[in-house]
Amino acid sequence: MQIFFYFVLTVHIIASLFLIGVVLVQQGRSADLAGAFGGQGSQTAFGPRAAANVLTRLTTWSAIIFMITSLTLTILYMRGQQSHSVLDGTTPVTAPAKSGK
Repeated sequence: MQIFFYFVLTVHIIASLFLIGVVLVQQGRSADLAGAFGGQGSQTAFGPRAAANVLTRLTTWSAIIFMITSLTLTILYMRGQQSHSVLDGTTPVTAPAKSGK
């Protein structure tokens, strides 16, 4: 079980770093001056639409992997814990006995 936990943790770290990178590589809708006036000055190797589609798909898939690994790590961590309650291990407080006067 520990090997699976560390495998999911490694995939989670890689997915989070990849997600950060993909988001930082993307540029806004009107990032340059030509985009503000509707020009075609921002041509890339993929073309203006193809690059946006590839980066959008990469962002979507890396976000999905990040969310799945987050949920999996939470479930694995909770199953690995011996105690599931905050109150486990505390001593119960007893009320003093009432006097019968």
